[in-house]
This record gives sequence, C-alpha cells and structure tokens, in this order.
Amino acid sequence: MTDHYFSADPSVPFERDPLSCQVWGQRLDLVSGSGVYSRGRLDIGTSVLFRETEPPAPGRVLDLGTGYGVIGLAVAAAWRARGVPAEAGSVIGVEVNQRAVLLANENAESLGLADRFRACAPERAPGGTTYDEIWSNPPIRIGKQALHELLRHWFGLLRPHGRAVMVVGKNLGGDSLQAWLTGEGYPTSRLASAKGFRVLESRREGSSFRSS
Repeated sequence: MTDHYFSADPSVPFERDPLSCQVWGQRLDLVSGSGVYSRGRLDIGTSVLFRETEPPAPGRVLDLGTGYGVIGLAVAAAWRARGVPAEAGSVIGVEVNQRAVLLANENAESLGLADRFRACAPERAPGGTTYDEIWSNPPIRIGKQALHELLRHWFGLLRPHGRAVMVVGKNLGGDSLQAWLTGEGYPTSRLASAKGFRVLESRREGSSFRSS
C-alpha cells in the first residue's frame, strides 16, 4: 500500500531534513523528514497563510494537522518574541503521522518552545479542552467525507467567540469548503487569495467576523 503524509506510520526509511524559514519576523530552524508532509521546505500554502495573516492573540490554540510543527511553532515563537508568558499562551498540535509528531516535539525542544507547544496524536489531545483559535493547512487529500468529519469534530471545540484560520487550495475545493462551513454554522469569510490558495476565517454562528 502506498504511504501518504497522513499515514499514521509511514514505511519509507526515516531520514531527517533540516530547513529554515522566516515567519512573522522570527527565524525558525526546523527539521522535517521522509514520510512527512512538505519535507525539506515550507510549502506554498503555508507560506501564503503566514504572509496574509498576523499571529493570533495569546490564548489556547490548536494547530490541526501540525506536521513537523511549523504553524504552531511560529505562533509560539511570535508570542515569546512579544514577551507573552508561557502560561498565557499555549499551542497543541494534533497529527496522525507518528514521525511528524516526533519531529514537531523535537523542533519545539530545539527552539526552546516546549513550554508553549506540544504535538500529539489526536486521541492524546487533552480531554475537555476548548480552543480560542484553530490554525491549519488541513489534509485535504484525505477525502471530502473524512475532512468534513475532522472539521466537525475540532471546530466543535472552538470557544463561543473563537475562530479558525485555514489555507486551502482553490483547485482543491477552497471555495466549496467555505460554503460548506458556513452551512454547518461556522460563517466563513475569505481573508486573502494568492497563488491559487484561499485563506479562510471561520467563526461560530452569531459571532462577528471580517467579511470577504
């Protein structure tokens, strides 16, 4: 069977690959690896997400499909640079790929961000936790039904005035996902459109949000 980046335990030999990127004024020296999404580079969608947004306010943030941790670690690094105490802002990265979880936590350690960021398998996420914000470059290629189930579950953990920020390729259904989320009770606006990607912002129905 062919492995995908969303396989829980890829069979391809494990090789680490370093990369560096500048995000929100912070340099992140990271390690990616074989069998993990966006090995050795910052993918275009995530780079669009960073370019078109500002870091979220301190609080409890979920990095959904964290991979080797770049989004969640960028959030944590931005908070630290602004002098936000670790207890005022924390990020949980959830990820099915075991290698990615390992790499994300190693990256947090090497960046000195382990007190602000932790990656884990979805079933190991803290029970009963709700989130101020969800940030994600979601795993679109798992299929529409699986993606909808994934988003229903995690969006259900948003706090009443929380929001979700995602980047989705237009050709991978970014516009239809925007309409579906709105129909599910999460009014969704387009914050930006660049290089074939949509940056979407969702809130619970009844919360104010920025219009497209």
